[in-house]
Amino acid sequence: MGDPAGIGPEVVRKAIASHRLPTRCAYRVIGSDQGFSPGKPSLSSARAAQEWLEEAVLLWKEGAIDAIVTGPVHKAGLQATGFPYPGQTEFFADRTGCPAERTVMSFWHPKLSVSLLSTHCSLGKAIASILPEKIILSAELLADFLAQLGRPSPRIAIAALNPHAGEGGLFGSEEREIFEPAVAQLQKKGRNVFGPLPPDSVFRQAIGGEFAGVVAAYHDQGLIPFKLVAFATGVNVTLGLPLIRTSPDHGTAFDLAGKDVADPRSMIAAIRLAARLVAAQQKKATRKSR
Repeated sequence: MGDPAGIGPEVVRKAIASHRLPTRCAYRVIGSDQGFSPGKPSLSSARAAQEWLEEAVLLWKEGAIDAIVTGPVHKAGLQATGFPYPGQTEFFADRTGCPAERTVMSFWHPKLSVSLLSTHCSLGKAIASILPEKIILSAELLADFLAQLGRPSPRIAIAALNPHAGEGGLFGSEEREIFEPAVAQLQKKGRNVFGPLPPDSVFRQAIGGEFAGVVAAYHDQGLIPFKLVAFATGVNVTLGLPLIRTSPDHGTAFDLAGKDVADPRSMIAAIRLAARLVAAQQKKATRKSR
């Protein structure tokens, strides 16, 4: 449910009541807003959100659930409780024994899919962390994810870091030294990958249908165009985990909590996408067992 003082409880209730969720699935709500005040985050509301995350992982490990859809949490509140992770992405990586560097934060919408080379860190740290291996991982996980959704051999664009993709080295050497070798390796492996491409035009190309997805060099490079296109209906997906985890692409919106005005469409989209991924996973398992 996320932080119970935010809009998580409201969008969950509205999603369940929307009649827009797949009827082939059973849904289990983890958490309750009873005893918490809408719009008034506290240490207790943050602790509750953390406890519900732990409960969800335990249920998954026991085989009681097939996917987890997480409501929005308050990162500062979690940090104040001693939560040792920058966000939920890193939490799930740790709890499932998956190295955090092998996971990728991505965002999906029918018009635009984006994976990020970094998550929640300073821009300086994000740039310093860009390596060919991360570009390769992000592109391959995004391509495999899109293939699960019925896009075989999807065309993936790699967004450059610098303006004009470095302009031949005039505006930076990262494209030549890091991005181009990674793209060459991906193409050698048979991946349908292109770039590095100028970041000021590549997202327009993707929205126009030229590419199925874009690997963004850092958080805001990918999230600004994505949220312009899909703020109310986009989905956050963690790639690389052994479990299926999605979430809405918005935050706790404490200023809206308790007013019955929160838009549930992103939560509905997150639940629907989780159901699609479960179906694809089960279909793959059935083929392997034959």
